[in-house]
Amino acid sequence: MNATPNQQLILASASPRRLELLAQIGIRPNKVTPTDIDERPIKGELPRDLARRLARGKAIAVSDDGFILGSDTVVAVGRKILGKPADAADARRMLKTLSGRKHRVITGVALLTPDKRILTRTAISQVWFKKLDPVDIDRYMARGEWQGKAGAYAIQGYADQFVRKISGSYSNIVGLPLYETSCLLRGAGYSADTL
Repeated sequence: MNATPNQQLILASASPRRLELLAQIGIRPNKVTPTDIDERPIKGELPRDLARRLARGKAIAVSDDGFILGSDTVVAVGRKILGKPADAADARRMLKTLSGRKHRVITGVALLTPDKRILTRTAISQVWFKKLDPVDIDRYMARGEWQGKAGAYAIQGYADQFVRKISGSYSNIVGLPLYETSCLLRGAGYSADTL
């Protein structure tokens, strides 16, 4: 059954992980429309504010009718933001920064409604990494999983063995907090048979 224009859901992301996470809770967007916005932080911007701003920016950048879901995930050590690594050397620096420490994974979720309201939620999880030795980092880098990942790692892959403990939402660490997302959609009046 096709959704009416006002009931269609558009995902403003190219992330296959976000699609997989939505599918876990029975949501299949009608369209996937990746956006290309500048993801660099503004000078002095806090990690939580950056995640929220980028999620809003992605949702607003899609010109379509319906519910538009934008999301962005940021990794932070204190106030230091670890975005997507520029290259392998940058990824190695990030992994060394995370080694033996606690960090936060912050995801902003924004929903642009058919009547052009913008609703947001933010999820924060904490992750503790074991102390990484050079062999750990070399093996991880050789797999290429660091590419395109905030903080240079994906918890659902090889890096899961580096995680001593987490506090908060696992799906948030993967890239989309499902509890917050489903509450946002339901609260905005998005109706899918599975919600």
